[in-house]
Amino acid sequence: MASDEGMLTDGQWKKLELATLKSAENLSSSPKSHPLFADLNIKSPTGGKGPVAGLPFRHVRRTHSGKHIRVKKEGAGGKGTWGKLLDTDVDCFVDKNDPNYDSGEGAYDELVDSPVSDPLDDYKKSVVSIVEEYFTTGDVKVAASDLRELGSTEYHPYFTKRLVSMAMDRHDKEKEMASVLLSALYADVISPDQIRDGFIRLLRSVDDLAVDIPDAVNVLALFIARAIVDEILPPVFLARSRKNLPESSKGYHVVVTAEKSYLSAPHHAELVERKWGGSTHTTVEETKKKISEILKEYVENGDTYEACRCIRELGVTFFHHEVVKRALVLAMESQASEPLILKLLNEAAEEGLISSSQMVKGFNRVAESLDDLALDIPCARKLFDSIVPKAISGGWLDDSFKVTSDQDGGVSSQDEKLRRYKKDTVNIIQEYFLSDDIPELIRSLEDLATPEYNPVFLKKLITLALDKKNREKEMASVLLSSLHMELFSTEDFINGFIMLLESAEDTALDIMDASNELALFLARAVIDDVLAPLNLEEISTKLPPKSTGTETVRSARSLISARHAGERLLRSWGGGSGWIVEDAKDKISKLLEEYEMGGVTSEACQCIRDLGMPFFNHEVVKKALVMAMEKKNDGLLNLLEECFGEGLITMNQMTKGFGRVKDSLDDLSLDIPNAKEKFELYVGRAMDNGWILPEFAAISDE
Repeated sequence: MASDEGMLTDGQWKKLELATLKSAENLSSSPKSHPLFADLNIKSPTGGKGPVAGLPFRHVRRTHSGKHIRVKKEGAGGKGTWGKLLDTDVDCFVDKNDPNYDSGEGAYDELVDSPVSDPLDDYKKSVVSIVEEYFTTGDVKVAASDLRELGSTEYHPYFTKRLVSMAMDRHDKEKEMASVLLSALYADVISPDQIRDGFIRLLRSVDDLAVDIPDAVNVLALFIARAIVDEILPPVFLARSRKNLPESSKGYHVVVTAEKSYLSAPHHAELVERKWGGSTHTTVEETKKKISEILKEYVENGDTYEACRCIRELGVTFFHHEVVKRALVLAMESQASEPLILKLLNEAAEEGLISSSQMVKGFNRVAESLDDLALDIPCARKLFDSIVPKAISGGWLDDSFKVTSDQDGGVSSQDEKLRRYKKDTVNIIQEYFLSDDIPELIRSLEDLATPEYNPVFLKKLITLALDKKNREKEMASVLLSSLHMELFSTEDFINGFIMLLESAEDTALDIMDASNELALFLARAVIDDVLAPLNLEEISTKLPPKSTGTETVRSARSLISARHAGERLLRSWGGGSGWIVEDAKDKISKLLEEYEMGGVTSEACQCIRDLGMPFFNHEVVKKALVMAMEKKNDGLLNLLEECFGEGLITMNQMTKGFGRVKDSLDDLSLDIPNAKEKFELYVGRAMDNGWILPEFAAISDE
């Protein structure tokens, strides 16, 4: 970088050499035509050891006495000297009309006087100013606007790092403000990748931050946990970061602290959100409640200006699609309010209060939930279809939405059948959550006689459980295990989870921690042998590469690969029924071991009966077949024959158990080389004795 003392860049030296060549003739003819270097103060780039070719340098003069006299700065003064070259008592200036004027002089002056700036340095200074002002005013919109105007979007990861690092050394109020600002800037101003890169930089620099901030590890862990809860960082961020950080580094400890101390606790989302007091942050649920209150008050008084003002004061421009959604639902619930609602949305669009993208997003959310809305508003689809043309003709809804609406406009008999099925299943699931009666639920599903909609049931079950307490989530997971052996095929579960994950982003709009909860459901399904680990790969390939659903699958894989994953996942929702399943697995293993060592068949059958879990008998079949392979004791199949003969293990349960072993043959072959040959023998015996469904033989042959 250039300085006032003449330290120049390589480019500037080249320009200076050119200027020197231009002045060469004047220098050789007359010392008085040497104004270019008269007042020049340049340090030798060689450190004073010698002159540089093409550049002037100062000489050490000698007096007649032989003493060395170094000329003073700029060549003036000093005993035995004649003073400064062209020293006058008047101010000197460059006259372009002078016959000796050299155009190179001006170029050189501009060259030395102009500082060389680094764009990143300028960006850093501006960012500090923006953050300081935001901490003072708390105005998210101004901060976002200032950052947009600043440009240099490639440096936004630094903004993330700087904002968090400045907040870490301040009070809880500023920490909360920093988290709120990141959520507001996410996707609109700063891309998800830039948010992630900013946190990666923070993890790498936490050792330095800890010098000035003693609790830097804990504070940064909380920032990361908050970012995951706010869904601006994917849960898989923790697993990836842990792999790339040395275990001895503080960054690694930050990741571990975030995972174990903040994200593993029950109700962690609420706890993390309120950790800094929540003085600035309004939760999603609180915002939804305020939006509902604003709309209800507006319907009562009809004051459009006041309603728009209240929406603006919420300061959640990124959440205005919720205003649109709730307004449309209100218009459908109370048709008398429709004109007022349409007027409000029209006014909000004209003012620029609700952007076109937020408007379309709100309409899309209503369109996607019409089947559910129809349970409470029978003519919901008809009402919605009547609103869409009015919005498009009014100019406040994009024409492109018309295509989406028209595609869903016709109601076929198949659609009506699906709608009735959804309505019935909601009642069945709600009754199950109250009674905890699995056999009754299975009977109800069998009465519906619509196995083609099994994936829809799975999606509805988990979606309803997501919005309830841990008890219902645990009950949903236990029900999945029962359905797996009684009614649903593996393909049903795969398709159901694909449907869930495809709509994960929309689900997250209503259920803040939906992504993490879905990952737990997915991981729990693998632990309970409802899905095989390979099924996760199949599900992932059918989802968009960078979608929330794909990230959820990755997070589920991380949960499964953790140490003691089975025990932790069974406790994820309090361990209610999960402990029963795990305990049953242990008891089944022990009774089979006792039987294999010479136990009595009748006693083993009684132990299975005492478990009281007929829906889980496929586990007995699976463990018996695997143990027979491992111990090379085909006598274990005699127990299965007895259980089938007594009606203790049904054909469906037996088929399900054989199917689970078939799905895991590739893994079993690693420990039991002849596993496939053994299994074929067992299938032959089962077919001969009628233990398993005839269809299984065809599937096995494929």
